[in-house]
Amino acid sequence: MEQNLLVYNTLTRQKELFRPLQPGHVGMYVCGPTVYGDAHLGHARPAITFDIVFRYLQHLGYKVRYVRNITDVGHLEHDADEGEDKIAKKARLEQLEPMEVAQYYTNRFHDAMQALGCLPPSIEPHATGHIMEQEQLVEEILNNGFAYESNGSVYFDVEAYNKKHKYGILSGRNLDDIINNSRELAGVGEKKNQADFALWKKAQPEHIMRWPSKWSDGFPGWHCECTAMGRKYLGNHFDIHGGGMDLIFPHHECEIAQAVASQGDQMVHYWVHNNMITINGQKMGKSLGNFITLNEFFEGSHKNKEGVEMLSQAYSPMTIRFFILQAHYRSTVDFSNEALQAAEKGFERLMDAFKTLKSLSASADGSVKCADIEALRQKCYDAMNDDFNTPIVISNLFEAARLINQVADRKATIGQEALDALTEMFCTFTFDLLGLRSTAGDNNAAREAAFGEVVDMLLEQRMKAKANKDWATSDAIRDKLAALGFEVKDTKDGFTWKLNK
Repeated sequence: MEQNLLVYNTLTRQKELFRPLQPGHVGMYVCGPTVYGDAHLGHARPAITFDIVFRYLQHLGYKVRYVRNITDVGHLEHDADEGEDKIAKKARLEQLEPMEVAQYYTNRFHDAMQALGCLPPSIEPHATGHIMEQEQLVEEILNNGFAYESNGSVYFDVEAYNKKHKYGILSGRNLDDIINNSRELAGVGEKKNQADFALWKKAQPEHIMRWPSKWSDGFPGWHCECTAMGRKYLGNHFDIHGGGMDLIFPHHECEIAQAVASQGDQMVHYWVHNNMITINGQKMGKSLGNFITLNEFFEGSHKNKEGVEMLSQAYSPMTIRFFILQAHYRSTVDFSNEALQAAEKGFERLMDAFKTLKSLSASADGSVKCADIEALRQKCYDAMNDDFNTPIVISNLFEAARLINQVADRKATIGQEALDALTEMFCTFTFDLLGLRSTAGDNNAAREAAFGEVVDMLLEQRMKAKANKDWATSDAIRDKLAALGFEVKDTKDGFTWKLNK
């Protein structure tokens, strides 16, 4: 399917026409989680953002290799080159093996992603499984003169790199100023200057996670894993590298420097970054202690540091997904119960429209034409082609829902061909591309189906009572359902109902 897809490239700071390096194939690498705690709302956003990218590229006919890593070593506290490995620290505090911690939270991350409707990546490499590749990367950088060894650790020499290349091209930071301002610190500690970052860290005696190398028994720096694994599975040059905007500096800036320092040029064509989810205007994250885990959202219970309950109710995974998709991936999203409740109503509106769509009957001729549906479909494609603009897609799906409800209320009619086109268009964008689904899981689906059958049975009894002119029974069923929050509409073909929360 030929589409002129525009993608915003953080490196060039503009939208660019997407053209893969290899026709028909796309290589995409996305930074995954550091598995030392449960996934929170901030983890959901990149997962859902690049799930949309993955789905749409596949829909356009590309064969996509989607690589998303698991960081299970080397991510130090405060994202700096000092302190304790986050996973090793968690293992020490809980008296577990580090890999036990990593596996436990990896499993829980997978469960959360599945609940959110995210497709699994093509490859999910672990940092600990690619120590050799990271050591090779460090050696190449050393051999090319852009790193130095110090007390068994190896650091990237930003000053040497900056003389030949430009450090800061992704973030737009002036690293010359940083280097000049840190000159008085030269010689302090292991680094030549404070801008240098670790490629390999010598393990202290108490450090559990360590591997042998020619420099020391130690572990790779955090930035190495993505460069090494991206290159291994996608080649020296690939199409898309994704992640949150908080990774632009230092992580992705360091990745660019490592690639250029090791192989002489950039690996990535399009750098794509989603914006942050905030809470009261502040970034949500583990390091700030203000994060709400996905399981807490699903269960409806979370207290902040002051002991104040932050959630007014439980929110389904599909409500969370819809909430995130309502904003463009490059805009910020601020958490509030009101915003999530509005998202819940919007999601239910689409699902109600789909339920109604399945019950529609075609007319011999219709006021809703195929051309009307084709225009809506094209608007959805135009939105997706404009840097994956999901909120515009959703607004067009609401327009489709309006048409569905008009036909159901007999304010419009629709022929069979237009009805088929409407069904295909609605399902393609709602379910296939936005990844929404009508239930949060198989168990919920079974409960919902049984629940619906019971309500249908009651309403069929009401119809029989009306046919027998047993108005007392008919009214009693209607009034009881209304008191429970059910909205019942009588139609010439029977009835429709929905539960209003």
